[in-house]
Amino acid sequence: MATLGNPQETIAVLNKYKFVFQKKFGQNFLIDTHVLDKIIRAADITSDDFVLEIGPGIGTMTQYLCENAREVAAVEIDNALIPVLKDTLSAYNNVEVIHNDILKVDINQLVQEKNHGKPIKVVANLPYYITTPIIMGLFESHVPIESITIMVQKEVADRMKTGPGSKEYGALSLAVQYYAKPEIVANVPPNCFMPRPNVGSAVIRLIRHEVPPVQAEDEKLMFRIIRAAFNQRRKTLVNGLKNGLNLPLSKEDIEGAIGELSKPLNIRGEALTLKEFAALSNFIKKRL
Repeated sequence: MATLGNPQETIAVLNKYKFVFQKKFGQNFLIDTHVLDKIIRAADITSDDFVLEIGPGIGTMTQYLCENAREVAAVEIDNALIPVLKDTLSAYNNVEVIHNDILKVDINQLVQEKNHGKPIKVVANLPYYITTPIIMGLFESHVPIESITIMVQKEVADRMKTGPGSKEYGALSLAVQYYAKPEIVANVPPNCFMPRPNVGSAVIRLIRHEVPPVQAEDEKLMFRIIRAAFNQRRKTLVNGLKNGLNLPLSKEDIEGAIGELSKPLNIRGEALTLKEFAALSNFIKKRL
């Protein structure tokens, strides 16, 4: 039975192994059983599922996953946590702990070996500094994923979900919404963690689109355009693309492509929808 959602049990494990929190790994362990239950429900974990957990920590969420999923692979980077996980997960025979950096793991190969290439579910409690590289790595490498349910800083969750015109709207919002449908399923205050972080967190579920919601002829070009549009937010879209795209395009070419969108030439990137960025990338591709 899962025990680590209990703060006293967590403290006992940390003391037993004289564990020292590593700031560089952004370690904050969940100590609230209600939040753990919410994550399991939101991720819709069933006995048929293969689950990839990123950053299991001392195994708190892993225990819950093991009790609900068919099989769990938990990827942990911190050397000091490997013996802890061996202990806290010893009662479960459906989990494999992989001691590695998730950004260096061939997840496509893992899914092929463990789930015969069928879509998996991903669950994670991610530190701020690595959230975007991990999420984009999963999407861009076209790992077969049904959903990603993750705990992130509240501000990051808001950025994933927001639309044009908001100050949170940016390249991350567009990338996430191109690949998945985001939904914030729980807000989590600092007192649900040990140690307490300085900011609030949120659980966000990203359900992978079977087909992207917009048609971009060149996906990589579209994301180059999006990044250039937001790299210097105060610049107009024309100037942002002229300075940031590094493509053989004149200012007139860029203005012409924006004109085809029927948008004013002084528009900024934050005013465009995902559909408009896809259309813009298609217009620009014609001019290359």
